[in-house]
Amino acid sequence: MASVRTRSTRPVAPSIHLRAVITWLAVYVMIMVTQVLLGPLLGALSLPVRTLVVTVIVVPSVVYALVPVTLRVLAALRR
Repeated sequence: MASVRTRSTRPVAPSIHLRAVITWLAVYVMIMVTQVLLGPLLGALSLPVRTLVVTVIVVPSVVYALVPVTLRVLAALRR
């Protein structure tokens, strides 16, 4: 009896270009939101300190929340 192999139904990862666009959009949105919400509080700080505060908020938010959620939504829409 011959065994029949089926193809895996694992989703295909989006191209690196699409991931770059998604990441850029997530970073852009998070920077804008952070600046709008914290701009008045950060205005008195020096540029390096403001940049530090913004990046401490934006980078983890984008890496651990926005990009993974966006990729999951995109995968669900492709099905």
